Amino acid sequence: MARERQDIALAVSTVIFALRPHPETGLSAPWIPLVRRIAAPFESRWALPGGWVAPRESLEDAAARNLLETTALEPTYLEQLYAFGAVDRSPEERVVSVVYWALVRADQAQQSREGENVRWFPADDLPQLAFDHNVIVDYALWRLRTKVEYSRIARAFLGETFTLTELREVHEAVLQKPLDAANFRRQVESSGTLVPTDSVVTGGRHRPPRLYRYNETIELVDNGPLGHEKTGSTRVVS
Repeated sequence: MARERQDIALAVSTVIFALRPHPETGLSAPWIPLVRRIAAPFESRWALPGGWVAPRESLEDAAARNLLETTALEPTYLEQLYAFGAVDRSPEERVVSVVYWALVRADQAQQSREGENVRWFPADDLPQLAFDHNVIVDYALWRLRTKVEYSRIARAFLGETFTLTELREVHEAVLQKPLDAANFRRQVESSGTLVPTDSVVTGGRHRPPRLYRYNETIELVDNGPLGHEKTGSTRVVS
């Protein structure tokens, strides 16, 4: 018996995290950019950046292209998160959305395209979004908070070198809780994942803090056999 063929549309969406001060507490927290929909379904409602995948376009290239077109962002960390394909997630047609998550530094986020239809929001305090995008953001936040404790992704918020205080502040911002400075230092120094450089931060009144970098000889975690491949202008790192 012949099976009935179903037409299923394929799209990509991306959750892009940057660390910014929260408007109420002033403390650093994860923010994401959203785009306002200008057509049905869910016209005028905020949604994640995304769009359709072209017939001869890879998923990674589609995600990077849609990010660049909607927000002008080119993140250095882009990882596939999950495929969302509930039958009723779109009211007009069956759509499967492959979702990516990305990280950018605060200075990169400031250069993103913002306006009436593109705006940054605190990731833990969002309005009701289009489709199932609130669920997607919650999942991405869980993934970010889980992974920051055992991978190098904090580097995407910091750059190649950083102080231990800067690294702890990234962890505190992502986890949204204070961490004991002495315990954090002992844990990261004993882990072997960091390498002290010969450079320090100058200009302060106290003893200049040393700059560190991640130990590239240790494989903490990656994204599988494709984890270090370049896709377009976006590089996936572990």
